[in-house]
Amino acid sequence: ISMDELKQLVDLGRLSASAANRQPLKYILSCDPATNDKIFPCIGWAAYLKDWKGPEKGERPTAYIVLLGDTSISNEFWCDHGISGQSILLGATEMGLGGCFIGAINKDKLRKELNIAPELTIMLIIALGEPAEDVVIESTADTNGNIRYWRDEAGIHHVPKRPLDEV
Repeated sequence: ISMDELKQLVDLGRLSASAANRQPLKYILSCDPATNDKIFPCIGWAAYLKDWKGPEKGERPTAYIVLLGDTSISNEFWCDHGISGQSILLGATEMGLGGCFIGAINKDKLRKELNIAPELTIMLIIALGEPAEDVVIESTADTNGNIRYWRDEAGIHHVPKRPLDEV
């Protein structure tokens, strides 16, 4: 993933809705292996998969977008980071990329590793790369209401979702 592609994705986030049009989000982009190596250990991966500590080298994301809220613009970010992040992920999918929202972040460590200014609140990380696994959507009606994702013996990732008539 190139820096130009990351900028195209952030432009989608930039053009997304923002509460009161304050536009308080800032972004850190990384497609540099050395910077990616600083970000990766700051992330908690797939909490329901207790025996999996995240992707192995060679399968790790090749790029990250860190979404930040700039408190010098606003102290309330509402759901701006979610809207922007969803726009970014939809754009990534259109580019043939895989992506994942990550909220399990060691924010103190990430702030130190990337020298993030104190007025910037770490909101979310989007990990990006070529999709490395097959994902199957399951109905929670078929999993007795269980929402926990799992991997089967073939390595297929199953993600339960509530049925449409339930939501």
